[in-house]
Amino acid sequence: MNDESAEPVPERRPPKVLLVDSDVSVRKLGYRLLHHAGYEVVLAGDGLQALRIAHDQGPFDLFIVDIVMPWMEGLQLTDLLRQTSPNFKVLYLTGHQLSKEQPTLAANEDLLEKPLTRDGLLEAVSLILFGHIRGL
Repeated sequence: MNDESAEPVPERRPPKVLLVDSDVSVRKLGYRLLHHAGYEVVLAGDGLQALRIAHDQGPFDLFIVDIVMPWMEGLQLTDLLRQTSPNFKVLYLTGHQLSKEQPTLAANEDLLEKPLTRDGLLEAVSLILFGHIRGL
């Protein structure tokens, strides 16, 4: 029996992630790992490019942001993003000494040390987005 009155099931879109890092190898690796895991991934090489992309292509479910970048550091970028969209999640990346660079993290923020690994990145993204680790 075909029930034409049944409501269609809404399609679930993959979580949309903006990965911001000045290191092209980090961007390539992050894109490959996240895209393969089913995320929609957009890349930016610096904070200014990230602001344009966030404005033009947003909203994003998650920003993955390197803390130390030229022209605009990651913490500055997220402060600017919060002026227009205060409720988003951030995964900060750092390859530097945490004692000097570690920000005070809010509820929707986390920190991941470089170098990136497949499991480390996917677990951190899953935890911040969903509150648990999805199957790897």
